[in-house]
Amino acid sequence: MKKLFFFLLLINFSLYAQSNKTYGDVTVSELVSVYDGDTFKVNIKSYPQIIGEGVLVRIARIDTPELKDKNPKIKEMAKLAKEYCKNQLESAKEIKLVNIKRDKYFRILAEVYVDNKNLADIMLKSGLAKPYDGKKKIAWQ
Repeated sequence: MKKLFFFLLLINFSLYAQSNKTYGDVTVSELVSVYDGDTFKVNIKSYPQIIGEGVLVRIARIDTPELKDKNPKIKEMAKLAKEYCKNQLESAKEIKLVNIKRDKYFRILAEVYVDNKNLADIMLKSGLAKPYDGKKKIAWQ
């Protein structure tokens, strides 16, 4: 019975996280780290510490190669995507998260703006990201 309750609770959270509800916009106080080309960690001082420190952010609408990929070429592209994203974020005077949602892993999913420029668009133009709608990813080759 406990397993069934946990399973139903997990499904409920998953469906809630994937809803179209948005949670507004916010300005990032500090970039903490960059995980890969589409995920990074920030501090948001306007939020309570429990939810505003070390917050994982996923850039909406894009996917970048995975650093853990076994293919050396894809792994190298992933490193380039991470560095490019990191440079964009670190050189920005202002980082804004717009149309904030939760993704299926409960990270913040948002349109990310660096100095009023959409980071997803920048990454797509660089060739280091592909369009991603949150469903099936396009394979990197």
